[in-house]
Amino acid sequence: MSEMAGHLIHPVILCGGSGTRLWPASRESMPKQFTPLVNADSSTFQETARRLTDTSVFSRPAILTSSDARFIVAEQLAGARIAADIILEPERRDSAAAVAVATLHAARRDPQAVVLILAADHVIGDTDGFVQAAKDAAAGARAGCIMTLGIKPTSPATGYGYIHVGTAVEGAPGSHHIERFVEKPDVAGAERLIAEGALWNSGYFLFRADVMLAELEAHVPEILRATRAALDGAVTDLDFIRLDAAAFGAAPKTSIDYAVMERTARAGVLPVSFPWSDVGTWDAVWEVLPHDANGNALRGRVETIDTHGSLIHSEGDHITAVVGLDDVVVVTTPDAVLVTSKSRSGQVKDLVTQLRGKAHPEADAHRRMYRPWGWYQRIDIGERFQVKRIMVTPGGRLSLQKHFHRAEHWVVVKGTAEVTLNESVVLVHENEAIYLPIGSMHRLTNPGKIPLELIEVQVGGYTGEDDIIRVEDIYGR
Repeated sequence: MSEMAGHLIHPVILCGGSGTRLWPASRESMPKQFTPLVNADSSTFQETARRLTDTSVFSRPAILTSSDARFIVAEQLAGARIAADIILEPERRDSAAAVAVATLHAARRDPQAVVLILAADHVIGDTDGFVQAAKDAAAGARAGCIMTLGIKPTSPATGYGYIHVGTAVEGAPGSHHIERFVEKPDVAGAERLIAEGALWNSGYFLFRADVMLAELEAHVPEILRATRAALDGAVTDLDFIRLDAAAFGAAPKTSIDYAVMERTARAGVLPVSFPWSDVGTWDAVWEVLPHDANGNALRGRVETIDTHGSLIHSEGDHITAVVGLDDVVVVTTPDAVLVTSKSRSGQVKDLVTQLRGKAHPEADAHRRMYRPWGWYQRIDIGERFQVKRIMVTPGGRLSLQKHFHRAEHWVVVKGTAEVTLNESVVLVHENEAIYLPIGSMHRLTNPGKIPLELIEVQVGGYTGEDDIIRVEDIYGR
């Protein structure tokens, strides 16, 4: 390894969360880190990855995500023109297991690699300030501390943990040992902590791989043992590193804060003051968006009268109109509407739990569902029929499959479809259609260089997604 490579920071982006507090825009099928909530043309995940493109500071990043999100991650990285290692978690085991995998992965390249752990869903208003902070905190990491970035508070926020700053770290200007962590306080407690000079706990960590591995071994050896076995048993699936499911599932489920940071004697912090938000609630989204003269943050087709200090977020072609309301959040999507006060927007997570308890599919599934080959969107559904709009990316190919309970009609509206129907392969052009009888073996491929769009009409006794018998699938589903 070259001397320069040995001084690079190894960034790891954790993006396995579901972001239920930002329902209905964020759902299990497309969590908040992948949606353009703040920037109209890019997700917070893409913006996070773009902050790591200075190759004089950062090495090739690694991404830890769920298997279900793997193709969304790959597509958004390609859209941002960023190459990365994508590691797939078979299930959610919280951040301690994720950090252990990230550390082991980096240590295989360099046992003393400085690892930077980042969340995929944070908004940072100063990329240069963030990069400089990472470089400064890396000095504390190389000195043997497990560093975090402590944000200087701008308000008595009750949604963040706080850090009491201790003595200076020798050999790392600006860095301090952490005196203690403080759980999320009430408003009076937050005001007191700020007066005492406490910082927000950002959840960013920098450390030497060997230091973190030693702390994991000392405090949660069962997590280290399980994740090491999961990485040892990992297989390469297309461009992904798929962890061994049985081994990873044996890791206890806990956060890195509880597992290590609140127990280690090596915790350090670098105070920073760049604009930062974890955009964890709609109230927080309102704070980071630009406001009009009435203090409103408006997205999409929106009209207001006598409305102030509110967030109105409208997706799709419809218009959302609000009259005479202050300090509210109104979010409309093609299949769901949310109305809440800003002050109560944190309770949206409880609402999603309630929706799941009543088996509402909108709790987790968007009307537009993303797949490795593109996406589909339900247009209409009724007794014995369903209509979908389907988009297949250039080179995309659906699985070779059949259905026991429905027939399908495909009408091409853009591009050219290559359709396998039993033993034949035919090309279907714009304004042409093909009929797929019940039980027929079929597959759809886009052989062209532009997106393929078609309308699918399903007719039969059952049109659920589980009436798919896959015979062959290039995506390993």
